[in-house]
Formats: sequence, structure tokens, C-alpha cells
Amino acid sequence: MKANKTSRNSFLAMLGVAVISLGLTFFVALPKVDAQATRTPVATATRTQAAATSTPTAVPAVAPAATVAATETVIISTSLLDLETHNGIPVGFTAEGFPFKGDPNAPVVMNEFSDFLCPFCARHFNQTWPVLVDNFILTGKVLYVFRDFPIPSLHPTAPTGHQAALCVAEQGAPLFWEMHDQLFARQSEWDSLPDPTEFLAGVAKATGADMDAYTACMDAGHTMDLVEERMAVGDALGLNATPSFIFTADGREDAHRLIGAYPVESFAATIAALIAGDEPPQDPDAAQEPAQLPYWANAEGLRPDPERPGYTLAGDQYKGDPDAPLVIVEFSDFQCPSCARHALETQPALDEAFIDTGDVMWVFKHRPLKTHAQAPAAAAAAECAAAQDQFWPMHDLLFARVDGWAVDAPDAALVDLAAELDLDPEAFAACLQSRASLEPVLQDLLDAEGIANATPTFVFLYSGSGYISEGTKSAEGFQAVILDLLQEAQVPNGQE
Repeated sequence: MKANKTSRNSFLAMLGVAVISLGLTFFVALPKVDAQATRTPVATATRTQAAATSTPTAVPAVAPAATVAATETVIISTSLLDLETHNGIPVGFTAEGFPFKGDPNAPVVMNEFSDFLCPFCARHFNQTWPVLVDNFILTGKVLYVFRDFPIPSLHPTAPTGHQAALCVAEQGAPLFWEMHDQLFARQSEWDSLPDPTEFLAGVAKATGADMDAYTACMDAGHTMDLVEERMAVGDALGLNATPSFIFTADGREDAHRLIGAYPVESFAATIAALIAGDEPPQDPDAAQEPAQLPYWANAEGLRPDPERPGYTLAGDQYKGDPDAPLVIVEFSDFQCPSCARHALETQPALDEAFIDTGDVMWVFKHRPLKTHAQAPAAAAAAECAAAQDQFWPMHDLLFARVDGWAVDAPDAALVDLAAELDLDPEAFAACLQSRASLEPVLQDLLDAEGIANATPTFVFLYSGSGYISEGTKSAEGFQAVILDLLQEAQVPNGQE
């Protein structure tokens, strides 16, 4: 038997997470946080002040060999009257050249080490950042400082995006922040580009930057050197993930780290504690009760069924290594055009890159939609093929030949597909007419209730955490998501 039904809310409550949108149709759940050694206090950080200047200055470099204490020092203007604004908020550069936003005299300084192509950083920008701006930056409680920390091993073209942002920054802080916002807001438009140079130039132009100066800056290459120096600063601080946040506060000798894309409540608790002179919470999610995944998504249910090769104990078809660090459960509809596009265009690349290599275990669950009248019959046909050890060949054939069987009376066409796979025709036809072929389909519908409201829907599972992604992505985009989540499996808490 398969797992009992579970609602989307209860499923995600079991994970101890919340669902938020990340551009297009990609949805992820905030992962449960586990306290780590990386959250130990860093070296003493101080705040000193320099005279204000009303003229935008070039972005100075930070020596890569700078000490930890020096890299966490914030030297800023003290006069709001001398500062430019972006969306009504004071902006400028620290004396070390890092862009800041907010009141320089705010009691708390929040440094974000970020990567413009990190999906968790984009999640923070899209969901948490607007609330932080309204509640803490506009109110003068927090000064926010942006630190370049692209991770080329995961996002090879990210450094070029940071280079472009710094070239725009040379023309003023307001333009930098406009570029910053656009790079995150439009991340899905350039995360798969092998060469984003043209795209980045278009974004720079849209900010109002002088394009002759921008092009000259990009050609000179000095801002790429600066990006590499700032990456070295993050390395010197012992950071290995994005987004990473380092907080300093008036009257405190230490600095506090928060590593990962936490919900806004975690930031609020940290900021409130720092302002009050209290110790910030070390594990923002510690108060949450331990969670249990539904059977089809937990370690027991995902184990191979020794009596039915190719099935999990929960009763689902799978391919790949059951010991893979990442499990992807797909809810799909054989009559869904987006599902067909994924199966025929994206899935082969994922099979080669991740499933055949043992990095991903792929599990299939049926989710025929009410709008697709023949989808249940096709799902039953796949189960009948599975009874003859041909589920995946039938899976592929159903998507490739959907126009042939998506007719008023699909059974004859489905039997013809079985013949192409050399299945026993009588056994297949008898199975197709039986109630038994629909039972696993109906069970999958119960499992999907409230979780997979559209197709395709993908549930990513590892180490007791879960992420939900709705809709299709290109092969390159899906591969990038998997690489990020494989990295996340090694470095938990919504960080890279």
C-alpha cells in the first residue's frame, strides 16, 4: 500500500518550512536550520566614521589580505543630507567601497555576502528583503551593506554579473542599487546564458548608466579584479555559502552570523536582540517541533521494494541509485503539454548528468488533471506496462505519441503502443480494463492532494528537507537547480 493522503500544508508543516515563490514557477520551501560551527562569533568588529562627501566616489578596492577585523569594519558618512537616495532610501559607499543602503547612524549594520546567480539569494531578495527594507532600513534601525561573494564553481558567469554591477556603481550608488535589484529580479533571464555580456549591458542601459563609461569599465577589467579581491575577503572570513549575513551593533564587541535564506522572522529576532543588547538566537528554528515526512517521501517509503524491482516500498516507480544524496519526486500527467516538454526535452539531459551518475534518484507519481480526460487511461497504461517491467519505455512513448491516444476512446491506441514495446497484448489489454491498474493512480492523486496542484510538480528531498518546484524549466535551468540542491545537501540551511 502507498502512503495515506497528506495536504500541502501538513506536508510542509512536517518539514518545518514555509513555501515562497522564486520567479517564474519555481517554488521552494525554506529548509530547517541546524546550528553549525560556522555560526561561532567572528573577530571583533568596530564602526568608525569618516567625513561626508556629496560627490559619488569611485569604488575603492579592499586588499585580499585584510584581517578579519578590518573586513568587518564599516566606515561611512554620518550625514543623511550628503547622501543620494534610491527609492527614497539613503545610499552610498563605505570608505572600503561597499555599497550601503539606509541610515549610516543605524544601531545595527547588516552585511550580506551574496551571489547574483544564487537562487537562495534571489529568494531572499524577492521575499525577505522588501520586508526588511520597510521594517528596519526605512525606519533607521539597520544599515545594509552589500558584499560581492559569487561562487564560480556553482555559477561560472556570476562574477561577470558582479563585475557589471561594480562598473555601474562607478557612476553612483543609486545606479548600483538599481542594477542590484534588476540582476536579482531577472535572474531567470540570465542564469543559463553561457555568456551574459549582452544581457548585462542591456540591464546597465536600463538603469540609465552612461554606456560609453560602462563599456570602457568592462573592457578595462579592473572591477573583475575587485570582485576577486572581495571573494578572497569572504574566504578569509571563513564563509563558504550564500547568502551569508554578518551583523554588528553599537556597543557590542562581537559580530553575529546568520548563514542561509531565513524567513523574515529570523532576521527580526536577530535585529531586535542586537538593538536590545541581548544575545541573538543561535538557531531561529529551534522552537519548531521535529517533523515527519509522508511515507512516500521518507527514507523507509523510498527504499526499493525487494519483491517488485523498480518500485519503492511506497509503491512508486523509480530510476537511479536509491542511495543518491538527492531524491526528486515528479507528479505528472501524460496529457499535459508541459509534462511532455519536460519528459522529451529536459529529462534526457537530467538522466545523463545526474541519474546515470548516481547523484539523483528519480521517482514518478501520477497526477492526471481533470482537464485531461484521457490522462487517467494513459496512467493506467503505464501501470500495466510496469507489470511487464516496461514502465519507463511506456512513459516515454506516451509522451511522444500523445496525439495518437488522446482521443475519445483511447484504449485501442494504448494497446497499439503496448504492441510496439512487445508487451503481452492479452495481459496488457486485460490489465487496462481492470480496477487494479487504476488503484495506484488513485493513490497518487490522494498523495498529491494540496501538494501538487499543477503539473509537472517536482518535490526535491534530502536529509529530511523538502522543496517544491512547479512548472517546467530548460535543461540548463533544471541542471542548475539540481547542482544548487546537491550543494545544499552538503551545506544545509538554504545556503550555497
